[in-house]
Amino acid sequence: MSAPATHAHDVPQAAAAVEHGQHHPIRLYLIVWFWLFVLSACSYFVDYVGFEGFLRWSLIIVFMMLKAGLIVAVFMHMVWERLALVYAILLPPVAVLVFVAIMAIESDYTALMRTMSFVGGG
Repeated sequence: MSAPATHAHDVPQAAAAVEHGQHHPIRLYLIVWFWLFVLSACSYFVDYVGFEGFLRWSLIIVFMMLKAGLIVAVFMHMVWERLALVYAILLPPVAVLVFVAIMAIESDYTALMRTMSFVGGG
């Protein structure tokens, strides 16, 4: 097998790609750091205000997931990866979260049924 033919107009583009590489502007990282700071401040604000119960934990988890998403997307360069790799890395944790939510709902239902069964008349 022979090597593919290289055309004269392809050489400068290939050399430029190797020379420049994949550099992202510092502005992007500064913006992400800013949003991470804002989301962290929001998490602390939830504790400062004194939210309780489901609202508190829901807000903290939402802020945590947003921060994790920013970190994975930009600092781990997932935004620029192929879709198959993104699915291979992100779908398993999403599936685990869905299964945890289903188990939490099921456990509440089971606890309610046991309470009603043992207290109500058995």
